[in-house]
Amino acid sequence: MKKIVINGPCRLEGEVEISGGKNAVVAILPATVMVRGKCVVENVPNISDVENILEILRYMGASVKKPDAKTLEIDCTDVTPCDVPYELTHRLRASYYFLGALLGRWKDATVAMPGGCSIGLRPIDQHIKGFESLGAKVQFERGNVHASCTSLVGSHVYFDQVSVGATINTMIAACLANGMTIMENVAKEPHIVDVANFLNSMGANISGAGTDVIKVRGVTELCGGSYAVIPDQIEAGTFMVAAAATRGDVTVKNVIPKHLECISRKLTEMNIKVVEFDDYVRVIGSGLIESTTVKTMPYPGFPTDMHPQMAVLMALADGTSRVTETIWESRFKYVDELRKLGVNISVSGNVVMIEGGAQLLGAPIRSCDLRAGAAMIIAGLVASGTTSIEEVEYIERGYENIIEKFRALGANILKVEEY
Repeated sequence: MKKIVINGPCRLEGEVEISGGKNAVVAILPATVMVRGKCVVENVPNISDVENILEILRYMGASVKKPDAKTLEIDCTDVTPCDVPYELTHRLRASYYFLGALLGRWKDATVAMPGGCSIGLRPIDQHIKGFESLGAKVQFERGNVHASCTSLVGSHVYFDQVSVGATINTMIAACLANGMTIMENVAKEPHIVDVANFLNSMGANISGAGTDVIKVRGVTELCGGSYAVIPDQIEAGTFMVAAAATRGDVTVKNVIPKHLECISRKLTEMNIKVVEFDDYVRVIGSGLIESTTVKTMPYPGFPTDMHPQMAVLMALADGTSRVTETIWESRFKYVDELRKLGVNISVSGNVVMIEGGAQLLGAPIRSCDLRAGAAMIIAGLVASGTTSIEEVEYIERGYENIIEKFRALGANILKVEEY
């Protein structure tokens, strides 16, 4: 069993380089199935979600090469349609993007229900609505989702609620549909824009990504090309909060500051100094951290994936802070773990209340999901004594070399194997 062990408290100082965006790359890689030709994808993070997607691509017959640590060459020209089994999908949520890709290219897709972190039901009803609007029939068969049609036809899709996954999946499928697809009430996250830009670089005709309406004009074929994934907004935010929590001074490099504005504003409200440059931000902690309120919202609002990390910072603030969670109904599993460290935190409905001024003491805790795991690391960095974190595999799903990056900033942190 793997554990992360932290001896705190510590002050982070120095520079950290942010990897490619996890939420973008886990959609871009399945979308390569649509392309006849070689896709060169650069700035790819070395995380377990990527490895799991590559395993699915190889299972389908794709040629996958890795010329260097951050670049993939993927050729799906000779891939043939096949069912994607549960053994390959249960480890990550993003496996559902193979539905849109297989349906778009072959008009037939069978993918086992996806897995990933347990932070709520996360239904795929809006994905199904998108596929059915394009003319597909969708059925559930023994734990599989099967979508098929004789042809995909461009249509008008109005999503009942904003959904990142449904926006991307429908956009992927519509690329090779006949005619124009108009998608309304879509999500606007930076990684949606990135997926659209990737598809356009391969020959798709997508406009409006990042706005309220996306238009996809179907083309007959997608060809190969090269594309670089955007920096990871949530990894950047995690290191920004870690710098603030440890009263550190950290320069977070290889970022798009505009994507971080909602995080930067909250840190500034809490008396943390954030200085923006062209492609990096510097975060300087302060002695007095002020309390605040956060409400998670779709982009450009405050991201739900930063909720647990922010809760740790709030535990150190002067006064009472509040987080209202509007995206995932089961985001709160981290609460019990923070209590073990001495945080005065409670949950009522979808609201977390945090009494600041806590003196955190190291203890054995666990990573309940990907972002909760990142929050546990930040908590361990500020706690006095030794903190050990179990279920490390959740953290490895989305953070590249996180131990090495924190060590380079001065943290006393390591990963150990126990048998």
